Amino acid sequence: MTSPTTRILITGGAGFLGSHLCDRLIRDGSEVLCVDNFFTGGKDNLSHLLGNPRFELMRHDVTFPLFVEVDQIYNLACPASPIHYQRDPVQTTKTCVHGAINVLGLAKRLRAKIFQASTSEVYGDPEVHPQTEDYWGKVNPIGFRSCYDEGKRCAETLFFDYWRQHKLRIKVARIFNTYGPRMHPNDGRVVSNFIVQALKGEDITIYGDGQQTRSFCYVDDMIEGFVRLMNSADDLTGPVNLGNPGEYTMLELAEMTLKLTKSSSQLIFKPLPQDDPRQRQPDISLASSTLGWAPKVGLEDGLKETVDYFRRVL
Repeated sequence: MTSPTTRILITGGAGFLGSHLCDRLIRDGSEVLCVDNFFTGGKDNLSHLLGNPRFELMRHDVTFPLFVEVDQIYNLACPASPIHYQRDPVQTTKTCVHGAINVLGLAKRLRAKIFQASTSEVYGDPEVHPQTEDYWGKVNPIGFRSCYDEGKRCAETLFFDYWRQHKLRIKVARIFNTYGPRMHPNDGRVVSNFIVQALKGEDITIYGDGQQTRSFCYVDDMIEGFVRLMNSADDLTGPVNLGNPGEYTMLELAEMTLKLTKSSSQLIFKPLPQDDPRQRQPDISLASSTLGWAPKVGLEDGLKETVDYFRRVL
């Protein structure tokens, strides 16, 4: 557990994962400085923390340098859903690359420990299943998703070069699909898409034949993985896969969503988007052996919480 005096910077702290991380670190007794440009994050996610004396919110874009004093840095700044990161792909790449350079420069000056929220997208459309951390991936460098995929890959490069060149204490997590309350209703991700469509009684859109698979990790489990990795021994740099190895087809997810929402929505099928991976499943044996971490929340239980959240916000 972090000490009560630990001052922690979270970039992208008003987003889905960032806001849950703010909650967790405040609960643990830390001081939290949340930085966000509110491109996809929302102040509503943090409204319950604004009166807390150990919480501070700053509007700032990580593509510009930041001058603050902290002990740890979690770099979560970047839109993570295709709809959002493809809206301004040049800015997405800048956020990944310039943002990494700026937070790494800050960590170097402060000798602070720094965590990078990387992604399973670094594996691209994988030829290895499940994906292990030593797999280099199969990524299209010039496709519609490249701003995010290659941006995150370059950020990993920068983190490891700072580690080798400047002896920086780094932690790199590769995050697999995560879901839960505070997901953006219009982020285009499959869990929020299915739930919102079902609650509104609209057709549920399935791309391709619905047999492509994903693994879904509930947000509380993911945040526990973040904190354990950040506070692990300095020689554990990562990358470490964090995700739930339970693998589900899109059809299975759609049917579970219909059941939980009691919706009469119909399934409709559309063509698969470019470079959409057919399979995605984390091998979490490294996280299990080094962090003692494994997800605890099953998909149906997590979906119930998420459905309840979307019922309230819609």
